[in-house]
Amino acid sequence: MNTQVMSAGATHTPDVVVIGGGTGGYSTALRAAALGLDVVLVERDKVGGTCLHRGCIPSKAMLHAAELVDGIVEARERWGVKATLDSVDWPALVATRDDIVTRNHKGVEAHLAHAGVRVVRGSARLTGARTVRVEGVHTESALGVRDFAARRGIVLATGSRPRTLPGLVPDGRRVVTSDDALFAPGLLGSVLVLGGGAIGAEYASFHRSMGAEVTLVEAADRIVPLEDADVSRHLTRGLKKRGVDVQAGARLLDAEVLENGVRARVRTARGETRTVEAERLLVAVGRAPVTEGLDLSAAGLTTDERGFVAPADWSRLETAVPGIHVVGDLLPPPSLGLAHASFAEGMLVAETLAGLPSAPVDYAAVPRVTYSSPQTASVGLGEAEARARGHEVDVNTMPLTAVAKGMVHGQGGMVKVVAEAGGGQVLGVHLVGPNVSEMIAESQLIVGWDAQPSDVARHVHAHPTLSEAVGEVFLTLAGRGLHQQ
Repeated sequence: MNTQVMSAGATHTPDVVVIGGGTGGYSTALRAAALGLDVVLVERDKVGGTCLHRGCIPSKAMLHAAELVDGIVEARERWGVKATLDSVDWPALVATRDDIVTRNHKGVEAHLAHAGVRVVRGSARLTGARTVRVEGVHTESALGVRDFAARRGIVLATGSRPRTLPGLVPDGRRVVTSDDALFAPGLLGSVLVLGGGAIGAEYASFHRSMGAEVTLVEAADRIVPLEDADVSRHLTRGLKKRGVDVQAGARLLDAEVLENGVRARVRTARGETRTVEAERLLVAVGRAPVTEGLDLSAAGLTTDERGFVAPADWSRLETAVPGIHVVGDLLPPPSLGLAHASFAEGMLVAETLAGLPSAPVDYAAVPRVTYSSPQTASVGLGEAEARARGHEVDVNTMPLTAVAKGMVHGQGGMVKVVAEAGGGQVLGVHLVGPNVSEMIAESQLIVGWDAQPSDVARHVHAHPTLSEAVGEVFLTLAGRGLHQQ
């Protein structure tokens, strides 16, 4: 780590002060430093934030382990490979996951040090429009205070925390949030997941792969409700086929913590009351921005009714107070609360602070992925959303099993494309199936570059691949389909 000494009692004057070392914060710091700015990054915990330490990275490591378990079952039951699964060595799985997180963490620290970013450990609060005080800074003999005056600007990147429901208090053991759900002492026999968004679907999928009985409860009328309705339908079908009890349009009435688990009452979409007992209840009902302790009012800032810090200028992500910018989970919609979106936001803000022109973040072209089994990946507008915005659309859908590689995988899924009627601009692409997280980049470019189906149709997709289905859908929309009319 960069451990440049800063004298106590003095006010330090870097070009930029970034508050928060998650994906949005450290990407801002790295890009700003690369552009020659003097950058201080304040973090009270570990750089990398939720994504690296409690979310994206550890969860995907564990979901990869789940894929391996599922592969053994498929090898035996579908392919005649006489493979057996004796057990899952939970401590070994956890050790591998933690090693991946640790190596990534050290990598981020090394990047920051190499870039010349000064990382200050402590809790930051605003003391003015360009000034920050950091308390709890570790010195050689005690905890100290550092004051900073940013010459060019301050960047707020303090992230988010899991939401919960009134009367449902997480205890880290029986009732947990996504922050501590990964850190169970061992494999669970049963899990109740409250919330059917991306996080809930991923955790339901993981625990089912590991042999748990899983109930997934979502208050909306379908899981992953922000996705296209066909995505929700295919994901629901895939999870149910694997044995997950998916209850959409259902609500938790109450929950009681027992000695060995949780007993909950759930009102189903049919109006029936069901009692569900499980070893753990995972609350995955969304995330809330973290602004406590920032003292926003000292800089003349306020939050909206949902707790977000809204920019006055989305093209620069600058607040109503000149020189104070916001990235990551503090931003309200249309920001997506996704790590890769915060990378783009951080680069935009860094380039703005350096006085360089930088294109605003195109949120419509930011991909969304759920790493469950099956996976979902999408970019742009869903069919209903496009119609609600007044677009006349052409829609084409193709099952992945219509191509040979989809038959090989045997997990079902689909490709769906929404485009302006009459061969116009592609508005959205939606995928469900195995490994579709690795297929969405092409569609991101298609939507981001305002391509038309005819633009895509003239490009050849490799055979046999799952991406052939993407190519075939665009061929059909361009009037050149081989396997669809």
